Amino acid sequence: MKATLHVINQMEAAGVIGKYAIGGAVGATFYLEPSATLDIDIFVSIQTPPGSLLLSLQPIYDYLVTGRNYPQVGEYIVVEGWQVQFLPPGDALGEEALAQAIQTEVDDVRTWVMTAEHLVALALQLGRGKDFARILQFIEAGVLDSARLDQILTRHDLLAKWEHFGDKFLRNK
Repeated sequence: MKATLHVINQMEAAGVIGKYAIGGAVGATFYLEPSATLDIDIFVSIQTPPGSLLLSLQPIYDYLVTGRNYPQVGEYIVVEGWQVQFLPPGDALGEEALAQAIQTEVDDVRTWVMTAEHLVALALQLGRGKDFARILQFIEAGVLDSARLDQILTRHDLLAKWEHFGDKFLRNK
């Protein structure tokens, strides 16, 4: 992963992407026991092209695929052996998760990772089975700041989903 993050940092330094943060399963491994995954979700700040209202990932593809011959496989670009999916934040929660990401290091390479609380909120928002399983892992690991999580869930109107999650997975019936 070190070489992949080095390339992503080069992209940031070159202005191809703005701030980035690792999310998804790889982001969770900064707080939990590692789990098997084949891809890295990189949430990126992307500027809209002048005169356009649409975000474009084209500069990323131009930099990596055209300029450096990294292969594209479906929605991924294989960067130094890792399938990387570049994702713009889809809403206010994603934007906040990106803005509040924590700087860390992987094998002496600086990188950014979403907070545990934002990873849980995003997983709750997605609501897939694997997302609920990951939320349970975060709870069992005891790494969440419950006050901070409550603030995030409140700000992004996710308290009802959290209650439903608790009723389904945490309370004895």
